[in-house]
Amino acid sequence: MPATVLSAALQGIDALLVEVEIDVGGGLPHMAVVGLPEGAVRESKDRVRCALRASGYEFPLRNITVNLAPADVKKEGSAYDLPIALGLLAARGYLPPRALEHYAIVGELSLDGRVKPVRGALPIAAAVARKGLRGLLVPAANAGEAAVVGGVDILGVGTLADAFEFLRGALPLEPVRVDLEEIFRTQGNYELDFSEVRGQAHVKRALEVAAAGGHNVILIGPPGSGKTMLAKRLPSILPPLTVEEAIETTRVHSVLGLMNGRALVVARPIRAPHHTISDAGLVGGGSIPRPGEVSLAHNGVLFLDELPEFRKNALEVLRQPLEEMHITISRASASLTYPAKLMLVAAMNPCPCGYYGCPDRPCTCTVQAVQRYRARLSGPLLDRIDIHVEVPNLKFRDLASAPPAESSAAIRARVEQARRIQLRRFAGRNVFCNAQMASRDLRTHCTLERPAEQLLENAMNRLGLSARAYARILKVSRTIADLEGAPAIAAAHVAEAVQYRSLDRVL
Repeated sequence: MPATVLSAALQGIDALLVEVEIDVGGGLPHMAVVGLPEGAVRESKDRVRCALRASGYEFPLRNITVNLAPADVKKEGSAYDLPIALGLLAARGYLPPRALEHYAIVGELSLDGRVKPVRGALPIAAAVARKGLRGLLVPAANAGEAAVVGGVDILGVGTLADAFEFLRGALPLEPVRVDLEEIFRTQGNYELDFSEVRGQAHVKRALEVAAAGGHNVILIGPPGSGKTMLAKRLPSILPPLTVEEAIETTRVHSVLGLMNGRALVVARPIRAPHHTISDAGLVGGGSIPRPGEVSLAHNGVLFLDELPEFRKNALEVLRQPLEEMHITISRASASLTYPAKLMLVAAMNPCPCGYYGCPDRPCTCTVQAVQRYRARLSGPLLDRIDIHVEVPNLKFRDLASAPPAESSAAIRARVEQARRIQLRRFAGRNVFCNAQMASRDLRTHCTLERPAEQLLENAMNRLGLSARAYARILKVSRTIADLEGAPAIAAAHVAEAVQYRSLDRVL
C-alpha cells in the first residue's frame, strides 16, 4: 500500500512541509520522482538504492512512483533521500502504518547508508514546530542547529539503519538540547580587536560614531594605510546580537549550508566579497532565488574593498537593500524576500595611483583622471553613505612609539550606551538607530543649538556641500551627541560631523 512521509522544502529563509508519497506497484523495475524535482532530487533514486542495500534492506524491483506534494512547488537539494528510503520500507510493510505520522524527516544519504547534513535545518525545524508535529529527524550534524527552535523534539540520526530502528521502536533516541547561554558565552567573541591597531585615532573615532548610529561609512586613503585592518574590526565594537537577531542571521546562513556544524551564528558576520562579484552574487539570484552577500551580512557588516573597482551595475543594485533593509528577488519560478539589515563599510584609494593628497608621495594622476575615478561612484549610492573619512599613511614614530590603543570592549561599551538612547527614542517604531531616521524625524530629534545652526550654514556655503549632505550631517551629529549623552546638538557635534563629508567637498 502507498506510504506517506513528511519532509520539507525551502522557500527563501522559510520552509514548507512536503508530503513524500510512495507507491510500489507491479510492472517492470523503474523509479520515477514527480512533483517538480530538480536535478539533485531526481538523482536521489540512485543514492537510495545503494544506501538501502548497504544497510541490509532489499530495494524493491518494482515500478515505484515518488510524488512530492504540493506538486506545484519546485523541490531542490538532497534532503529527500532519507524520507524516500524510509517511505519505501514503510510501503513494503517493514514499518508500522502509524510510525511516520508524527515526524518530519530530512537527510541526504551516502552510498554506504550514512546520513549527511543538509541545508536549512533551522527553518525546517521552525516549520515543523508551527505544524505541531511531535519531532523532526535530521542528520546528527544538523541536530544542534535545529534544536535552537523550541517546541519540537529534534532527533539526530547518523545512519539510515538508526532512523529505521527508531521508527519501529527498537532504538530509543534522546531529543537534542542546546544551551543558548553557553553558545553566546563561548562563541560570541571576536578574534580581531581595535587594540591591535596603532595610530589612526580619528579613524577609530569615526568608526565608533558609525557603529553607534548604524551609519554606512567609506574609508579613503592610500595603499597600506590600514583601511582593511580597521574595517575588519568594526564588528567587534557593535552591540552583541540578541537571540532574535542571531536566529534570523542563522536562517540565512543555514539555507546556504554555511553553518559548518555550528548551532547558531552568535557573532555579527562580516562579508568581504571580491570586486569581481556579479550583481546576483552581491544581492542574490538564480533560477530559484538564493540570498547574496547583502543577506549573508544581515545584522553585520558588508565590507567592499576597492569600491570604485566594483562593476557599476553591481553597486547600483545595493540601493534598495541599503534603504529598505531587505532585498526582493523575482524570477519566473518565485519571488522571494531576504533580509539585509547591515552596515556598509567601503574602502577606496583617493585616485587611480592611490596618492592624491598624500604629503610624502606625489600623485601622478591628472585632475580629470581623479574626477573620472571618483565618478564611478554614483550620487544615489554615495547618498546612502553617511560618513566619509580620510585614512592617511602613518609615520614611523606613530607605528613604533604609539601608546597602547583602546580595546574594542571599551569602545563597544560607549556604542551600546548610545544605542540604548536610540532604542528609547524610537520605541514602538521599526527604526533601530539614527541612520534610519526619516525626514520628519530630523525635525523632531535633531534640534540644533543656535551656534550649531550657524556653523552648519557656514560649512555648506564655504565647503560647497550638497543639499543631500545636510540630512546626513544632522544624523551623524545626533549620533555624536548621543555618545556624549547630550539632549541637543551642539556646535562641536556639527563640526565633527562636517569633517566626515570629505567626498562632498569640491575637488
